[in-house]
Parts: sequence; structure tokens; C-alpha cells
Amino acid sequence: MGRVSNKIALVTGGGSGIGRASAIILAREGAVVLVTDLNLDTASETVELINASGGNSRAMQQDTTVENQWQEVMGSLRRQEGGLHILLNNAGVSNGSRLLKDTTLNDWRRVNAANVEGVYLGTKYGIELMEEDGSGGSIINISSIYGKVGAVGSVAYNASKGAVCVFSKGAALECGKAKNNIRVNTIHPGFIETGMTRERLADEATRKWSLSRTPIGRLGQPEDIANGVLYLASDESSFVTGAELVIDGGFTAI
Repeated sequence: MGRVSNKIALVTGGGSGIGRASAIILAREGAVVLVTDLNLDTASETVELINASGGNSRAMQQDTTVENQWQEVMGSLRRQEGGLHILLNNAGVSNGSRLLKDTTLNDWRRVNAANVEGVYLGTKYGIELMEEDGSGGSIINISSIYGKVGAVGSVAYNASKGAVCVFSKGAALECGKAKNNIRVNTIHPGFIETGMTRERLADEATRKWSLSRTPIGRLGQPEDIANGVLYLASDESSFVTGAELVIDGGFTAI
């Protein structure tokens, strides 16, 4: 307990799945957590779970693709919590298993707006707020195994998650050069059972294939990723920046 005590955290897409599990574990380990989501009701449900267990959190509605909403969220953190030490850029979308030939420009833009522009905005404004009190911080951007390897029917998603990975390395280098004590890293989940993947993994053939490609022999749970988030958020990872934390049950080792 207490691995992130006295730290202020922001978790986007915190209303379900990896975001919810991460918000819960960060609060359990002592952080004050602001949970944002496009769906305020689900964000509020996460907050209720945290606060009912003795944690300290609140919710805000946020579309991470809209710049002025990032400014509002950061302004709210500045006024109410007094700063920011941990940012989990988790909010994102899939491209629904669309082949390249069936991917429209609007499809491409929708996926990249959510998965790349949202992370860019969060990282930009997160660094700005973290620099204000000079104590540094940790920015954790959720990429994917499909930000490292390709997949049929995932071209827009591949592009967006690959961009998150290399963007984060560049941001990490800029923070290192600025000597602002802010670390930027990516997490690359494998097949995790969440709301986003539930329908796809409900197909027996898809589930069987996913398990066959996961040497550890099971699908991942949101808590598996949340444990990685906690490590990167804590001072235990103070020498880790610009890194890729792959949590995939061995998928990319094949």
C-alpha cells in the first residue's frame, strides 16, 4: 500500500476496462484520482467504486480529441487538486476489423483522432501542468501489441498505436533534455478482456486463435495492465523513460 501516496493522477477513459482498473489501483495505492470519460455515468461509477473503498477520486466528462476540454480538465486539476503527477492516456477506439480497402478516410481520421491526437494533447498539457510545481511526474500512454506488429484488418489501429509508441519516445527525450523530471512511457497490452474487445472475443474462432497466440495460456485481464500502470506511475520506475512495457502473455515473443 502507498506506492503512489501524495500523488495526483488523471486517468482518461476511466469508465471501464483498463482505465477503470488503473484508476482503482492508483487510488488504492494512495493517489488522488481524477477519472475522465466520454461517458460521465461510467466515470462516476468508477469513482463510486473507489470512494466506497476509502479512496479519493472524482469524475469529469471529457472528449480527449477536443483541445479546450483538455484545458478545462487541467484547469480543474490546478484549482481543486493543486497539480498533476501521474497521467494515464488510456482513452481510445478500435477500427472494427476493417481491411485497408474498406477503410474510409473518415474511418482513418476517427481512429487517429482518438488514439493519436488525444494522446498528443494529453501529453502536451500534462507536461505543462507537471512542470508548474517542479516535482516532475509520469506520463503513461497506452499503445498496443498492434503498435509493434501488424494485423489484418487493423491498418488504422496499427498506424495509430505505432504513432503513440514513437511519439512517446520523442516526448521522453524532450523531457530529458528539459531536465523536468517527467518520464514518458508506453504500455503495449495483448489480448485483454474489456468492453472494447468483448464482442470480438465472444466469437469462438477468434477467441481460440487469440489463446493459441498467447503462450501464457490465458487472455489478459484489465488488472494485468493496471499493475504495469502502477509500476510506471510509482517512483520504482524512476530510471525508466522512453520505454515500451509489453504486457501480452508472450504474444510478441512468437
